[in-house]
Amino acid sequence: MPAQNQGPSVRGLAGFNAASPAEAETLLLSCCHSVRWAERVAAHRPYPTVDALLAAADEAGYDLSRADLDEALAAESSALPHPGAPPAARTALRAAHAAYESGFGHAFVISLDGVSPGERLDQVLAGIRSRLGNEPEEERVIAADELRRLARARLAFRLAEALTPRHSGP
Repeated sequence: MPAQNQGPSVRGLAGFNAASPAEAETLLLSCCHSVRWAERVAAHRPYPTVDALLAAADEAGYDLSRADLDEALAAESSALPHPGAPPAARTALRAAHAAYESGFGHAFVISLDGVSPGERLDQVLAGIRSRLGNEPEEERVIAADELRRLARARLAFRLAEALTPRHSGP
């Protein structure tokens, strides 16, 4: 999945802990666009370690209400293939995303953390194809877990790299 808007540059855990509530929430919203999730994670600062922050983000992710999950999923966008991907691959991915969005009403979300760039397109296509047959409630559970994993990876990346908007991430 493509990275969302990067939000403000916050340098590491110390910067996150010292940021204003609005800055911290903006950074968090760039990882998972649930206002309640961002407010909850930001409200529990300061965090003693990055692992503690990521654990809190996970916990808040498990507690997303149906409305929170809908809000976060609505902000996600479909993964685009690498510009150098063959036309057939781009067509297949567009068709798979369209089928998924038609069936479930939101963009397909999958965490590709740890997947090599050369395998990402295949992983996304395989993921969409395998999940298209899910019942809506089963898919909500899977999408919520993938969104939680994405938020964790995005947050870890942003803290580690102190990104500015011209960079991309998980």
